[in-house]
Amino acid sequence: MEGSDRFHDECAVIGAWGHQEAAKLCYLGLYAMQHRGQEGAGIVSWDGDHHHGFKDMGLVADVFDETVLSQLQGSVAVGHTRYATCGSKDFQNLQPFVANLLQDSFAVAHNGNLVNALELRRSLEGEGAIFSSSSDTEVFLHLVARHAREKSFLERLQSALTEVRGAYSLVIHSGDSLFGVRDPHGVRPLSIGRFENGYLLASESVAFDLVGAQFLRDVQPGEIVEITADGTLRSIYFSENSGSLTDPSLQERPKGAFCVFEYVYFARPDSNVQGKNVYSVRKRLGAELAREFPAEADLVIPVPDSGVPAALGYAQELNLPFEFGLIRNHYIGRTFIEPQQSIRDFGVKVKLNPSSEILAGKRVVVVDDSIVRGTTCKKIVKMLRLAGAAEVHFRISSPPTMGPCYYGVDTPTKGELIANKMTHEEICSYIDADSLGYLSLDGMYRAVGQSREHYCDACFSLDYRLGEMPEPSQSDKLIPLHRKGNRPAVNNASKSG
Repeated sequence: MEGSDRFHDECAVIGAWGHQEAAKLCYLGLYAMQHRGQEGAGIVSWDGDHHHGFKDMGLVADVFDETVLSQLQGSVAVGHTRYATCGSKDFQNLQPFVANLLQDSFAVAHNGNLVNALELRRSLEGEGAIFSSSSDTEVFLHLVARHAREKSFLERLQSALTEVRGAYSLVIHSGDSLFGVRDPHGVRPLSIGRFENGYLLASESVAFDLVGAQFLRDVQPGEIVEITADGTLRSIYFSENSGSLTDPSLQERPKGAFCVFEYVYFARPDSNVQGKNVYSVRKRLGAELAREFPAEADLVIPVPDSGVPAALGYAQELNLPFEFGLIRNHYIGRTFIEPQQSIRDFGVKVKLNPSSEILAGKRVVVVDDSIVRGTTCKKIVKMLRLAGAAEVHFRISSPPTMGPCYYGVDTPTKGELIANKMTHEEICSYIDADSLGYLSLDGMYRAVGQSREHYCDACFSLDYRLGEMPEPSQSDKLIPLHRKGNRPAVNNASKSG
């Protein structure tokens, strides 16, 4: 759907340890997780002496080719594909970041947002730190560097983690170890996979499926996983502002605040997230929606692709026919050439086309995952009516979106969200639907199969459990550095000292 009227995805992180083509494993894993970020991608490998890295704007398959990947040598690699949620959409914000520190160097890939990043950045700049990006991930690099006198990288990492607040899943390489970290609330996902002689860390389990790795488990909230030089997997738990915990069962570990919107939209439907299959959860969301907002209709159609499982669940619950009344063009790139003379609603039409033969004279239920600004829904309803639909009933498999996300998802401002400025009836009238139904919060958690206390639903409830992010001033914004010309060469980040 139109980029201006959708939640944009977050980021994907991946790490490979113990494979002679670690960079290629990262490439394949990022390709499987392309849905999480389409602006740029990067991979950094380690050959035992040097970091080798490459990153550029664009899709994973466009950024990397055989020539580039052949130069990313080593049995350890870290990768990232990005959708900007903090910082400008430019080359200098692409990850992974590599930093040289005393006798060592380390590479970091980050998914999420630090809500105190601006405060920390100002403090670090006051101490003389120099920033080359506007990404909050660079704040983390400086915090690790500030603890350079700690005995080991793990101790520096633990010290840095006590200073940050917010949502983060991190994959970090340092020395002979690969680290995976989730914040104490576990907002963003991170999983561990195993292949014959090594490990993978990835945002979603689909990355393991593509390369034939076995899913082991999720990294737990407040856990540092270290894959050591001898292939041992060890675990250290920590909590905000208190460092490491010797006993992972301690009561001060929070229950978690995993992003419930992963189930609604972000994760691939064939992923298993937090022990639950995403496709199955989405079907249950649709079934709950049908119980709460049934409709007298002739058929159910999804808004493809994200609305498909929920629409199927809705149709099965009410024993209604399920049809693809909207056909999606899967081959639209990030840019396309529009005709000079404006065509009304071109942006929607180029991606979705209604099937008049299916829709003509029918009472239609349309199922989608969310309504953001409402402009796309309005255009879809109009298209369906022009295709001959007698009635159009819109159903949404999540609650009304009331606020922005500050924890790693690119969302419109509160004032731009239609549910924050219109009543239910006003939204229905605005999109010109015959009826409108949103799934309730309770219905959403019945479908998920767990209580609210384990999840973050701030975009629906405005309950920002990790705090809100302040707006940056003009002086806090970095002037974008635009790349021009040919593709950059693969760079080597040498071990300092």
